[in-house]
Amino acid sequence: MLRFVSFVTAALSLANFVNAVAVWQQCGGLQYTGSTTCDAGLTCVELNAYYYQCQQLASSVHSSTPSPTSSSTISSVSSTSTSSAPSSTPTVTGFVTTSGQKFMLNGAEYTVVGANSYWVGLMSYSTANMNQAFSDIAKAGATTIRTWGFNEVTTPNGDYYQSWSGSTPTINTGATGLQNFDNVIAAAKAHGIRLIVALTNNWSDYGGMDVYVTQILGAGQPHDYFYTNAKVIAAYKNYIKTFVGRYVNEPGILGWELANEPRCSGSSPDTTSGNCTTTTITNWASQISAYIKSIDSNHLVAIGDEGFFNEPSNPSYPYQGSEGIDFNANIQIPTIDFGTFHASLYPVSYESQWGQSPVDTWGAQWIADHATTQKSANKPTLLEEFGVTSNQPAVYTVWYNEIISSGLSGDLIWQAGSHLSTGDTPQDGYAIYPDGPVFPLETSHAAALKARG
Repeated sequence: MLRFVSFVTAALSLANFVNAVAVWQQCGGLQYTGSTTCDAGLTCVELNAYYYQCQQLASSVHSSTPSPTSSSTISSVSSTSTSSAPSSTPTVTGFVTTSGQKFMLNGAEYTVVGANSYWVGLMSYSTANMNQAFSDIAKAGATTIRTWGFNEVTTPNGDYYQSWSGSTPTINTGATGLQNFDNVIAAAKAHGIRLIVALTNNWSDYGGMDVYVTQILGAGQPHDYFYTNAKVIAAYKNYIKTFVGRYVNEPGILGWELANEPRCSGSSPDTTSGNCTTTTITNWASQISAYIKSIDSNHLVAIGDEGFFNEPSNPSYPYQGSEGIDFNANIQIPTIDFGTFHASLYPVSYESQWGQSPVDTWGAQWIADHATTQKSANKPTLLEEFGVTSNQPAVYTVWYNEIISSGLSGDLIWQAGSHLSTGDTPQDGYAIYPDGPVFPLETSHAAALKARG
């Protein structure tokens, strides 16, 4: 009899051990059926209605036992633990499609969540360092990374994708060009990550639109001629034909973006024709997206814009349409598969003009408004670039909660960060490193977004 009791006791202890949830793993939420008991020293914390997580809380945050219907928000979380790598890496096969407001892959919903990593194919990183970067990104639960598929130069140096001699461009298909981008794709796929690739830049970083205009039309010509001049458009289409054409059958690409943040003005705001309107960029987006589709029917296409609305009488700058972007019109373009918008609340450079505050509540409303358009257009929409430099965990918690509750299709934070053998990846004040305070929040949000479905 004593032997039987000991056996039962041991079995119960083993069951509790097996069912206990580890740090950063789900422990509750709507539709969740797993264990609600966390490992010793952890507390089950509600991040949103769909996702509760076992966490080690800072002393200022009190423990509580959540119920599936409670509604509370954590303001800050700290831990010395980092998430472990996935036990297995998903095979990257098939092409991501859309169905209504959802992304789909091989008959199942595909959650777009992750970060921006513009630098991964531009900084002459070794394949080992590329793999380290994508490994760090994958540990946060990311499925998708947005990166640059451009670098226009007039003097070849380092990694670049197109060089210009006068008005003649030459696409670099060698080891420092598209072969290097092949390595980026391979490294991403090795960690189960797909890429959204922007094909040019509104800004002067890494060349961009003004290089086309200057090299073909001459210095000082209006930035917005990029959208209307036949010779410039032909040169851009030539680049697209080579770059996009190379990867038509590559499942590691989720989709193409026409540009990073297209606007009527560029890095020199005064260099405009005065004739650029929302119609100018909408017409250009229609033309270029249709051209990409004529080359590549496998991949999705988006604009890559900041998501400005076109309401001239609105007192808020991002809603006035003054930069040439009409989000509501652009998402309706038949050859645009999903909408994009940014929360560019960066207090630096040309983007300081956003000037909206308080950033947490303003950003939440910005997200909600785009989710409303997403529903009316019945197309997926991504918050694909966003960042603040202060009070990050609190602000991002508010924004992430709004993304979950509004039904927005997905998000990509600006930006991923890694500690590589050659040093840290670029830190502009927004980079999220694996040992930083925001990384656990990214991890929990990725899991919550996937759980929401």
